Amino acid sequence: METFHFTPGDKPVLMSIPHGGTAIPSDLTARLTPEARLLPDTDWHLGRLYDFAAELGIGSLQATQSRYVIDLNRSPDGQPLYPGASNSELVPVTTFADQPIYRDAETPDGQEIVKRREQFWAPYHARLAASLTEIKRHHGIAVLFDCHSIRSAVPRFFEGTLPDFNLGTADGASCDTELRDRIAGALARHDAFSLAVDGRFKGGYITRHYGAPKDGIHAFQLELSLATYMEEDPPFTFRDDRADQVRAALQSMLETALDWAAVSS
Repeated sequence: METFHFTPGDKPVLMSIPHGGTAIPSDLTARLTPEARLLPDTDWHLGRLYDFAAELGIGSLQATQSRYVIDLNRSPDGQPLYPGASNSELVPVTTFADQPIYRDAETPDGQEIVKRREQFWAPYHARLAASLTEIKRHHGIAVLFDCHSIRSAVPRFFEGTLPDFNLGTADGASCDTELRDRIAGALARHDAFSLAVDGRFKGGYITRHYGAPKDGIHAFQLELSLATYMEEDPPFTFRDDRADQVRAALQSMLETALDWAAVSS
């Protein structure tokens, strides 16, 4: 079973899309509630939205499996990202709307979680770590862009409406602050969209774990509002008219990261 798609690039920036997958093993599908089978918490259509990244020479690592199988952006030991707040788990049991993912008595036990971690989580992270090592070896520096999207309103996690762009750098710990500021500036210039930096979303496990500026590996996350490029409700339709507008800002962000990496290596 293929657990990810990897496309190498020739530049020092790598894009990770851990929540864009929609595949679910057939034996698991039968255990899910009707609502969960719609996969409402997927980071929909990000490969399509960022279709220009390959032309920039940026490699990509994209998960094939749904985050309901296992969340690749969570710690393997299940530690919460935001202690004291509502958190989704390594193997989620409720949707972002706080509805059950599994039918009664069908939730995975500890042994099943370990098996999923070995089958799906470990290969993705092995490929990610190896790719960053190779990029740094070749270029002298590596920049990891962890790519996400989310509904514009999720009361479980935040009040009100989320900004369009939510840039996370673990409060500046996961990448050089100059890179963070340049990326934020590139996004802010597109003033039709709202921006937050290290706000509600400061970066998940991938950003925090792999970002090591002192070692030449810089990581940042963008949590993008789904409303900027698609319909937020089933069947989750991609909107070319919206996507065309937001792509200019996203491309500017990645070009800024490439420019920074070129002069910082």
